[in-house]
Amino acid sequence: MLSEEIMKELSIPNEKKIVLLVMDGVGGLPHKNGLTELEAAKTPNLDKLAEESALGLTHPIGVGITPGSGPSHLAIFGYDPVRYNIGRGVLEALGLDIHLTNKDLAARANFATKDGNGLITDRRAGRIPTEKNQELCARLQEEIKKIDDVEIIIKHGKEHRFVVLFRGEGLHDGLTDADPQKEGSKVKYTEPLVPEAKKSAVIINKFIDRVGEILKNETKANTALLRGIARVPHIPTMNDLFKLKPGAIATYPMYRGLARLVSMDILKTGETIADEIATLKENYSKYDFFYVHVKKTDSYGEDGNFENKVKIIEETDKIIPDILALNPDVLAVTSDHSTPSLLAGHSWHPNPFLLHGRFIRKSPVTRFTEAECLKGSLGIFYSIDAMPLMLASALKLAKYGA
Repeated sequence: MLSEEIMKELSIPNEKKIVLLVMDGVGGLPHKNGLTELEAAKTPNLDKLAEESALGLTHPIGVGITPGSGPSHLAIFGYDPVRYNIGRGVLEALGLDIHLTNKDLAARANFATKDGNGLITDRRAGRIPTEKNQELCARLQEEIKKIDDVEIIIKHGKEHRFVVLFRGEGLHDGLTDADPQKEGSKVKYTEPLVPEAKKSAVIINKFIDRVGEILKNETKANTALLRGIARVPHIPTMNDLFKLKPGAIATYPMYRGLARLVSMDILKTGETIADEIATLKENYSKYDFFYVHVKKTDSYGEDGNFENKVKIIEETDKIIPDILALNPDVLAVTSDHSTPSLLAGHSWHPNPFLLHGRFIRKSPVTRFTEAECLKGSLGIFYSIDAMPLMLASALKLAKYGA
């Protein structure tokens, strides 16, 4: 990836439109019947598109590195994921329309289940309904308004997820996650990584204990796990770097937060993939770059649910003709990271990547799968280079040098 200064210099605004469709966690591993989820899915529209496109595979961070959703998305958006390692709490808070100040620490939280021995038996509390989440967050907010001299702000998300904001003086974000990351472990407290974060650790750990006391009679959501405890950073806008007017279409808060972080406009949409495409159509004349996010491919991959991940891939395939009917100058289809159902989690395997437009070299492939993408004309490259490829294919980059 070229430096930000060079990208600013080379970027050219024009009327050509780019659509980036991110099927979260779509990459897989051979599992049921020796097939990946993409290989098992019936995807006639993606396969036809693949025959007319350039394909490849992308590494989100580096070879062999398993990425989180934050850095892997920022890479696709054209930002150095190592330089801009954004805390997940910030992304969730922004996605829930929380205004962050320089006094705030934001944490991404999960309701979770612990047993009588204090062991975590379900990190997602059975994916409780969002309505239950709202009820629990309201109860916690009523009973935990402050801890010592720090204000506590709680806002519900979807299913088991919520955000906690710690607002006060002297808070620092050099902290470990308060999440054991696996079932069968005890509730984990945060620890300061730098001396300046000691106060923050004390406040956050008191919060975790208070949540456990208040929810002790709940059968599923009786504790909380906190991750990505961070302050909001400064990051250049997509308009500043790439001369784009971008709009984001995503149903989950974190991904809206990622988009807002780089100053995309967040477009109001419904809950389904069909709703997202309807939003794309409604707003198509207003922007020149669209980020469209499909979440459930990742969710079912994390659940180890091969069959349902296949179904979401097939559901996404059905909307490809609707996108093509808009006649975008560039359509890219990819993922932020791979989430094989075989592993039930994120993995280090490179992502399928498809680039469609007038000015591309077609790949000799017949399907949109991991194996076919390996044969593609784009080869294997880093996700951060996807943005220059999209911009160049839309004639949005000037020549470098004489």
